[in-house]
Amino acid sequence: MKETVSPRIEQAVKLAKEAHEGQFRKTGEPYIVHPLAVKKILEEWHMDEDTIIAGILHDTVEDTKLTLDDIRKEFGESVSFLVDGVTKISTARTGMRDIDTYLPETKDNFLRLMIALGDDIRVLIIKLADRLHNLRTLSALPPDKQRKIAKETLEVFAPLADRLNMGRLRVEMSDLAFKYVDKKRFDYLKDLIEKHNKSAEKTLKKIEQEVGEALKKEKIKFSLSGRVKSAYSLHKKLAKHNQNMGEIYDLTALRVIVDDITDCYLTLGVVHALYTPMGGRIKDYIAMPKQNGYQSLHTTVITKDKKVVEFQIRTKEMHEFAEHGLAASFYYNEQKVTENYKKGKIEHLPTNLLWITELQMTAAKLREGKKVDLKKLKLNLFADKIFVYTPKGDIIDLPDGALPLDFAYRLHSEIGDHVIGVKINGKMSNLNKKLEQGDIVEILTSKNQTPKSSWLEKIFTSHARQKLNRTLNNARSNRQPSSRSRRKKDKKK
Repeated sequence: MKETVSPRIEQAVKLAKEAHEGQFRKTGEPYIVHPLAVKKILEEWHMDEDTIIAGILHDTVEDTKLTLDDIRKEFGESVSFLVDGVTKISTARTGMRDIDTYLPETKDNFLRLMIALGDDIRVLIIKLADRLHNLRTLSALPPDKQRKIAKETLEVFAPLADRLNMGRLRVEMSDLAFKYVDKKRFDYLKDLIEKHNKSAEKTLKKIEQEVGEALKKEKIKFSLSGRVKSAYSLHKKLAKHNQNMGEIYDLTALRVIVDDITDCYLTLGVVHALYTPMGGRIKDYIAMPKQNGYQSLHTTVITKDKKVVEFQIRTKEMHEFAEHGLAASFYYNEQKVTENYKKGKIEHLPTNLLWITELQMTAAKLREGKKVDLKKLKLNLFADKIFVYTPKGDIIDLPDGALPLDFAYRLHSEIGDHVIGVKINGKMSNLNKKLEQGDIVEILTSKNQTPKSSWLEKIFTSHARQKLNRTLNNARSNRQPSSRSRRKKDKKK
């Protein structure tokens, strides 16, 4: 059965072909090949119609006679807004010749990126699709441009894909880019992985058979497949372990996809009954998701013939989110039916995506001409996040390195201003204690307590620092007598 194509998408393709007529890519192909490739990627990610149309037209305003008004009249405000956002990211590159300045530290590039992302995360998803196709055809560019684009990908776009939990995209982008940044290293690691996988092939088949039979006995529905580690992932992991391959346990890995969470834990029990689990290598990312929302059970086991194998166990829903993240998640698809989504707004983001709200606030400040600490913003955007809990079980998302006062001010400025102590995991602690992943944090307050300037040394986040400074400044203003009352006192003297 032939799939029905949206008339609006057909019209967008027709308009893009007309606009790009006579233009060619460095590959020698007609330029329209690129927007059509972006369209295909966005469709594979199950994006909404407006996003796909904006993907088709994303280069027209910058490279053709077509204007935003033309797009607005034909396809509406939402598509026009998305195209404008992608254009802002693209034009941020204008005039940048030095590869070392073409990174987030570049003020203009970073400002434009933040503004573009400020109102609709779909802008970034279109840009990621655009970047992916450009990486796939990077061989057509001169070596200096290849390295420039590849380096920026590793520094900016692959980490952003990771923050959106778009795992498959992150892996493909990273490996494509790594090949141009350090081809010798890439080839060496790729060869190492291939040799390892070839030698482990018989072992994996035997394990697949053993695990499959055991799961069938337990009447657990499953699918089982191997997972190949990427060259760039191995490169980063070796850097953490002083290039010691003996510390890398997940080169050989099997992934088990089951129906529900209960089956995840049952499968973990089956695997541990068959093989010896390695101490300290069992990770429950279902109960405690990663900062980008990734969920799965990980365990590394030693087989009867002394082979080390990692297992990843997750539901179909978790696997879909691990592969495609926000772009194709059940959450994002649910947003499509809401009025706010149709207007280009996304509300009630999951906890793991609260950093998007930070970008929205920053974008608003930039548009108002207010100053923004770009260095701290870069830290907040790319740094690891931790999840900590209130005693009631609410999850609070904070950057790694956060302290109890950061947590308190994240809850509310009224709570932060009246802190007298903190309990971490039920025990009294001090305000200098760095919060750890999974901590249960209880803030103790008193109405008689007032903030102190010394608290600034016990704060990590710019959000908490801003709230505390505001309170301190207000207190100083209230204490200082007016100029009129000062003049009266002077006369009496």
